[in-house]
Amino acid sequence: MVRPYAIKGKKRKTREEKYDREEDEEVEVEEKESANRGSIEKPKGEAPDEEEEEDESGAHELVGIPIAPSDQNTKKAGVIFVLEKASLEVAKVGKSFQLLNSDDHANFLRKNKKNPAYCRPDIAHQALLAILDSPINKAGRLQAVYVKTEKGVLFEVKPHVRIPRTYKRFSGIMLQLLQQHKITAVGKRESLLRLIKNPVTQYFPVNSRKIGFSYSSEKLVKMSKYVDAVDDDVNLVFVVGAMAHGKIGTEYVDDFIAISGYPLSAAMCIARITEALAEKWNVL
Repeated sequence: MVRPYAIKGKKRKTREEKYDREEDEEVEVEEKESANRGSIEKPKGEAPDEEEEEDESGAHELVGIPIAPSDQNTKKAGVIFVLEKASLEVAKVGKSFQLLNSDDHANFLRKNKKNPAYCRPDIAHQALLAILDSPINKAGRLQAVYVKTEKGVLFEVKPHVRIPRTYKRFSGIMLQLLQQHKITAVGKRESLLRLIKNPVTQYFPVNSRKIGFSYSSEKLVKMSKYVDAVDDDVNLVFVVGAMAHGKIGTEYVDDFIAISGYPLSAAMCIARITEALAEKWNVL
């Protein structure tokens, strides 16, 4: 039986017509897309919209944290806090990176021969809460907060940031900061926490007095009398240790004092400082 070639030819023709229609449809889609792009694109030399910039960089932004209300318009002399030797170390535990602490990572610290006393990020957490919750910060007299880790990493904390109250959330924020180098505000592009270059002294005002604290200092003073003796136009820089043991360095400190006859935690030391400053500046 002879094969009907006409049928085969019709099938080939049908396929060719199908392919031609598909190619035409693809060309029409490309033309429409190019037309749409042409209507959206702006002429050369015209600045892009803010929404477009946010879309481009939004994928790289971190989860933001809220801003606390405060009076930041004051032009009076203020105070700067520096937290030295903060125990903020990131390590890979299992399959993920975590902020090391002596409670949750006891086995990891033991295996890697690390002293649990040097893995106390809760000290920095409590110290930051004491600074940012103080009335002098609400009154706008806090100029800046700098934190230097035990590894020498320096970062800035803006006075109007609202640090998380719980340690778990704080740990996540510090982990993001040390890995991504900044934390932005909720709904804004402002960096509330960001890594900066050393040394910290380059960020101090010209007219500033740098004061360090240690229980081992032979100069025992009453904090209220000490700050009252400082001129009102002098910016005070207080350097407090944020570690469990040891003392801070005195390379850039003008005066080294003790404010109690007993060892105090960083948060308690900061509480005494802010209380004395509130009395001096009549902040209620």
